[in-house]
Amino acid sequence: MHRQPRLANTLRAIAETGRDAFYRGAIAADLVAQLQAHGGLHTLEDFAEFRGEYVTPIRAKFRGYDVIECPPAGQGVIALLLLRLLDKYDAEGSPLDPDRLHREIEAAKLAYAVRDAVLGDPRHGSVDVDRLLSDAYVDKLRSRIDLEGVLDPAAALTEVEHRDTVYITVVDRDRNCVSFINSLFYPSGSGLMGEESGMMLHNRGMSFSVEPGRPNAIAPHKRPLHTIIPGMVARDGRVQMSFGVMGGHYQAMGHAQFLSKVLHYGLDMQAAMDLPRVFPRPGTGTVEVESTLPANARAALADRGFKLVPAAGPIGGSQAIRIDWERGVLTGASDHRKDGCALGY
Repeated sequence: MHRQPRLANTLRAIAETGRDAFYRGAIAADLVAQLQAHGGLHTLEDFAEFRGEYVTPIRAKFRGYDVIECPPAGQGVIALLLLRLLDKYDAEGSPLDPDRLHREIEAAKLAYAVRDAVLGDPRHGSVDVDRLLSDAYVDKLRSRIDLEGVLDPAAALTEVEHRDTVYITVVDRDRNCVSFINSLFYPSGSGLMGEESGMMLHNRGMSFSVEPGRPNAIAPHKRPLHTIIPGMVARDGRVQMSFGVMGGHYQAMGHAQFLSKVLHYGLDMQAAMDLPRVFPRPGTGTVEVESTLPANARAALADRGFKLVPAAGPIGGSQAIRIDWERGVLTGASDHRKDGCALGY
């Protein structure tokens, strides 16, 4: 039996009296005291002034569908950029064809270089989403992808690992859809817990850059660039799929790989999730490869000049629910790489 009575009391207080139970009063005081005891600069006023945001999602077309993502400071726009880069390529042969993998790897290198160069908290500097997703910008980037050569990797601005994320999606009988992702961050949060509240504090500030002048440079009242990006797919004004991918930096490429296999190649969701994965980790100059990638594909990529390294563990982990409006059927899929299951009741 696992018991966390202090956390239970905190959750009960929030349920009974709302957000102020957390951002004002005893819980906030407990957390501020814990932070200040470790040299933090947080104050009760910082907690009291905080407000959550209802934001307008960003979207882009892919194979006739609207792919919907959260706006910056997340990397959802990079997932959309990747899909736009891949949209004009034909889906011929196997999704694991070396030419296809070549293009996906190169598109990811370009998109992640854009991420590290321009993304940050839009409240502290403009992030021109429309320009990043424009035909002119996408075509310019795509023109750099050449099957006869391999792009030099752009150095990432951060080597911070982005881990310890949980993704859940739910669709109810009325077809209300929730795409939800949450993360304490690596390694399992900050390791700091309120002594009275039982509330574990996350470690997202680790994602800031300390280099002045960067879009993601640390500053007061600023949110760091983050990787967690719940997604949805819509068509004709109705949600067709609610989905997400765990895996830190991989998430944007994970969105593009998963959706391209389902919407472009016509695979069912579980088959798309089960395919072997590759990922050019930003700033390393290497391409991580899962052990299940066929030997012929691995050899072809190595012959082309890609520096392949075995993935230290499973790359990412995804969950999804698809809605068949005509038949009134929901289909779920859950990645074997993570804890989780697809459940209907």
